[in-house]
Amino acid sequence: MTEPYNEPPVNPLPPVVLALALVLIGVELVMQLGARGLAGGADAVGWRLATIQRFAFSGELLDWMLDRSQFPAGYMIRFFSYVFIHLSFVHAVFVVVFLLALGKLVGEVFGTVAFLLVFFLSGAMGALAYGLILNDPMPLVGGFPAVYGLIGAYTFLIWTSLAIEGENQMQAFNLIAVLMGIQLLFSLIFGGSNDWVADLAGFATGFAVSFFVTPGGWHRLVEKLRKR
Repeated sequence: MTEPYNEPPVNPLPPVVLALALVLIGVELVMQLGARGLAGGADAVGWRLATIQRFAFSGELLDWMLDRSQFPAGYMIRFFSYVFIHLSFVHAVFVVVFLLALGKLVGEVFGTVAFLLVFFLSGAMGALAYGLILNDPMPLVGGFPAVYGLIGAYTFLIWTSLAIEGENQMQAFNLIAVLMGIQLLFSLIFGGSNDWVADLAGFATGFAVSFFVTPGGWHRLVEKLRKR
């Protein structure tokens, strides 16, 4: 007698993706509870602003470090910590939705270590581009540059698959073109920040890093994609 085959209706998320999503949502929930006076007492109302001041990435702090050739750990950590801070619940939810969708696709192929490298290096390079290219006093917060790095990794997978099939590889960039177009449209209609610079740099980093962090290298990835 054979055991019944029970396939889950939804493939489980890679643990690293789920863990990151829980941290992002957890931080935002703490901010929401504090803002509503449900945790932390009277001082909790200002938790979001205090967190932004302490952990957001700042181009002005980058200028300070470069001018003095000093790189305190408390400032350097901001290259990574800013991705966990958001301006609102909606802001955080959009980031988590993208993380879950793209994280599943990328995480299943890349594995835990490579996934984390893409995520955090994209976030860091997005912040660096934001600080070096712009002279914007507004702090950079939110996980979109890191998530755009996952879009870059996903684009790399599509780009590789199209190469195997002999198709036009430029089709792989349709997603980023659409997202950048939507972002530009919203900026023109509603006004917006310069965060797109960090997002685009995050995308480029995710795409470039994928060449080096793909488990087993390029040839193993090609073989894996052929079997999918």
